[in-house]
Amino acid sequence: MPDAIWIDLLEADQFRSYSARPERLKELVLAETGKKIVVIDEIQKVPDLLSVVHSLIEKKLGFRFILTGSSPRKLKKTGADLLAGRVIKQAFHPFMAVELGRKFNLNSALKQGLLPLVFSAAAPEAVLRTYASLYVREEVQAEGLTRNIGNFSRFLEAVSFSHGSLLNTSNVARDCEVERKTVETYITILEDFLLAYRIPVFSKKAKRATITHPKFYYFDAGVYRSLRPCGPLDRPEEIEGAALEGLVAQHLTAWSSYRGEKNKVYFWRTAAGSEVDFVVYGEEVFWAIEVKNTSKIRPEDLRSLRSFKSEYPQSSAFLLYRGKERLKKDNVLCIPCDEFLLNLNPEKIQINYGPDPDGKVRSE
Repeated sequence: MPDAIWIDLLEADQFRSYSARPERLKELVLAETGKKIVVIDEIQKVPDLLSVVHSLIEKKLGFRFILTGSSPRKLKKTGADLLAGRVIKQAFHPFMAVELGRKFNLNSALKQGLLPLVFSAAAPEAVLRTYASLYVREEVQAEGLTRNIGNFSRFLEAVSFSHGSLLNTSNVARDCEVERKTVETYITILEDFLLAYRIPVFSKKAKRATITHPKFYYFDAGVYRSLRPCGPLDRPEEIEGAALEGLVAQHLTAWSSYRGEKNKVYFWRTAAGSEVDFVVYGEEVFWAIEVKNTSKIRPEDLRSLRSFKSEYPQSSAFLLYRGKERLKKDNVLCIPCDEFLLNLNPEKIQINYGPDPDGKVRSE
């Protein structure tokens, strides 16, 4: 938007100016004769500006407003005018593999993640090391969301062990030595800052009893790796396995978001212990996806997908692994993980994998 009116509320002088007199926005916009686009960055820092934007929209003068921010928490807390029915909500996710094309490297993505800030940095690992302290802790502290930043810092590490797992707030509370209600508040803060999310269990028309606890994910594999403590008792393959599952989760979440949320991301786990990592279900697709951090597929790796297929025969089953070949096993399409991610395109519903081993072209 090179010709837009730009207001950056991270700039101290602009923040002071609009905090003191939000109506200054109306004076600025109405004085412009040629510019009809107004971009306000970090809108949550001055919630009163939303009422001014609302007023200008109602005047129908042809202005287009683009409002960006990293947290809706302050807007909700202050009861600000959220412009219901007058705005289109869009989320910016970390890069998807399809956006990067040949620049995408699975191993690098697992270690450094796909945040644009990190991906474009000269020293990505250094940026990740400081990300939690320079962004997460400072933002939380600046908004006064927690009295004890030390407790919150311990929580960020403790909850990293739940990445890709069932979220048990009692266990997290015990690990970081705070009350369970405090942990629930901290998790809500992470979600409001768009730094983490929970995936619910898939239970539609279930024939078997399913569990109720959601699974927890940090929004980026690199951020997870930067916060996950690593010591002599931590197996590298365990950490990388969670990172791989999280990388697939962030891609599926981004794909669903950019498709207009016509399809939702779930996971499936029965009370008996059968689990499928992801179920993507909606008006467009019905996918069951298992992720394995292995280069060889064992018969037991397909067990949960076979169980899911027996209950939901309408679904398409995929197993993503670290091998190099596409294989068809027990009505399950086994695909190299990087190939799947590179073919996951928000502009398409189908994923074209070219010829199968039997010579037929397959799409899902």
